[in-house]
Amino acid sequence: MTCMKKWRYLGKSWLSLLLIMFAAPWLESPAFSAQSTITEAESYACMGYDKSRKQTEEEALTNAKRKAVEYVSTYIKSETRVKDFQLEKDLIEAYANAAVKIIQELERSWYRDPSSGDCFKVKIKAEVIPDEKAMARLAKEKEVTDDPSAPLNVQVWTDKKEYKQAEKIRVYLKGNKPFYARVLHRGVKGELLQLLPNPFRKDNYFNGGVIYEIPSGSDKFVLEVIPPFGEEDIIVYASCSPLGDIGLQSEGGVYRVTTEGKYVGEKTRGIQIKEKGTDKEAAASEFFESKVSIKTK
Repeated sequence: MTCMKKWRYLGKSWLSLLLIMFAAPWLESPAFSAQSTITEAESYACMGYDKSRKQTEEEALTNAKRKAVEYVSTYIKSETRVKDFQLEKDLIEAYANAAVKIIQELERSWYRDPSSGDCFKVKIKAEVIPDEKAMARLAKEKEVTDDPSAPLNVQVWTDKKEYKQAEKIRVYLKGNKPFYARVLHRGVKGELLQLLPNPFRKDNYFNGGVIYEIPSGSDKFVLEVIPPFGEEDIIVYASCSPLGDIGLQSEGGVYRVTTEGKYVGEKTRGIQIKEKGTDKEAAASEFFESKVSIKTK
């Protein structure tokens, strides 16, 4: 076993080549997880005699959001094959009562329609977020979290809840279906490092039903605890489509995230929505965000 010299980044010890043998994981419930679906939708509205330009733009945007929810509800219904009828019904209802968050306005323009006058068109990339309480109930059902025909669900956990100085943290991932993922570590002071993909392990595609360990394989880092101590997070962004890019700078065996923390999730959601095995645009892609918190002392 070959080792590299340890080094620190903002008070954290990160890197040395250590191929850790697999240990049976102690499953811990993540502190946070959120399931959603990202899609694109477009709509238009015309001014007529009783609407201002602002009201027309708002109407077009509202219509686009509604279309996003309607499409995703249909998509989830067609893609979901959960065996338990009640679970399937609850899942569909959770998306029927979904909220919409605009990730990006892809197009917005005014045009002149010969019969309707001045009209406004908008196209958005939107995240459709199912009812959180309903999804929290469904998350307790093993059939939903492990079933590959259910919406994407990625579990993340560590081998312990608390770590002492010099101990090494092991992270585990498991998805119910194939997925792309970005795995980040947020330190006590809020600094972000990207653990996967990294300079030596660039592949971020994972098979469903398989437990993955981090670090392992070609990784050239370990997560070793040193001061300052406190609460740290392992954050996973996953999707059935390739993820959006964020700013990164190589720091030995990992990447330092240069994108401001509050924008990382938003930029990651700028996914490339493609049909499986083709370059054609697809209408929707499942997305999952999960976080597990640990304490160091």
